[in-house]
Amino acid sequence: MLILSIDSSATAASVALVDDNKLIGEYFINTELTHSRTLMPMIDSLLEVVGKTVSDIELIAVSTGPGSFTGVRIGVATVKGLAFASDIPCMGVSTLESMAYNLTLTDCVVCAAMDARRDQIYNAMFRIKYGSIERLCEDRAISLEELKKEISEKYSKEHILLVGDGARLTMRELMDLPTYIELAPDSLISQRASSVAYCAKAKIAAGEKPEMSEKLMPSYLRLSQAERERAEKENKNIN
Repeated sequence: MLILSIDSSATAASVALVDDNKLIGEYFINTELTHSRTLMPMIDSLLEVVGKTVSDIELIAVSTGPGSFTGVRIGVATVKGLAFASDIPCMGVSTLESMAYNLTLTDCVVCAAMDARRDQIYNAMFRIKYGSIERLCEDRAISLEELKKEISEKYSKEHILLVGDGARLTMRELMDLPTYIELAPDSLISQRASSVAYCAKAKIAAGEKPEMSEKLMPSYLRLSQAERERAEKENKNIN
């Protein structure tokens, strides 16, 4: 199965083509350019370089969040447009879960962390052993203080790898815990489109069905800043 995958959930953006378990090609950039300017040129260039067209794609996978509200929205909208135009099935995956697939060759507990601002991170925990990935909690927005307490109580004897754009922020909070915590290698610490594809493949193998473009939706975990401010304003007016 030829999978085109996309991640635009944070500052970095990437697109990849995976055929069965073979990574055919991947573009990754980490600049201040907006994803609305970079994603389609990256997709077009990757397809051209590897000699494929949109009609060759059998599935489009995308990280649907959590992450940057704008980035996730652009990624999902891009996929919906491509998929609708060519009638290609889609698979949305958790950004946090996809990051665990960066580290499938390790034997550890993965702490996936994305900076959610307001002294919080988007987080999920996974155990990786012999290439298998076990989810240990649901995706959530959690304070660094709460995460530190949980790790000290539940994972004090574990080897923990931090991955994601919030990994370094989290490391500063957790580094004094009496457990072995380290950052994932630089080449594996960021969200990657290839891992989005492998996560989608695992979900399909487990029996999850792809969906058509109209059903693909972002997963933000919490309200945007504009929505929070509007809700606060409405509450003040009521009171």
